[in-house]
Amino acid sequence: MCGVVQTRVGRINPRSGEASGSMVANAREEVCFDARRHGVVLARPLGQVALLALAGAILLALPFPFPIPGAVLLAVAAGVFLRAAWRWERAHLVVTTEKLFVVDGTLRRRSSAVRLRSLENLDLEQSLPGRLLGYGTLVAGPLEIEHVPHARSVYRLVERLAG
Repeated sequence: MCGVVQTRVGRINPRSGEASGSMVANAREEVCFDARRHGVVLARPLGQVALLALAGAILLALPFPFPIPGAVLLAVAAGVFLRAAWRWERAHLVVTTEKLFVVDGTLRRRSSAVRLRSLENLDLEQSLPGRLLGYGTLVAGPLEIEHVPHARSVYRLVERLAG
């Protein structure tokens, strides 16, 4: 029934057809789309990491005592990068045949969902960079999801499943 973009369906158990650890409610409900947010969300943290690493490298090249704060800046840069990559990896947009939801978090998992049958309005907002890079903001009723990858395809999929 889905027949559109499936970027990551690794959570589906092929034997039972059920999604492990997801919000799939019954056996008839199938996952049509499961993806992380667009990689552009990593641009700002990577810029911060580059500046911190550059400052740290410059301080490391200077004589003592400057290498100490330089090493601290490099460690902070690594922490910023790891945090951003971890948050990006743990957030997913999922479209099933019955609902659209976002799951994020590691220790405290949060899910926001909207049933497709009750969906009255669906909007897609794309900036110029969003149109060029293929991401956008999907507004489905009360749910606003930023940096949706393959935004036009996801919009058409949700529109088709809701109608």
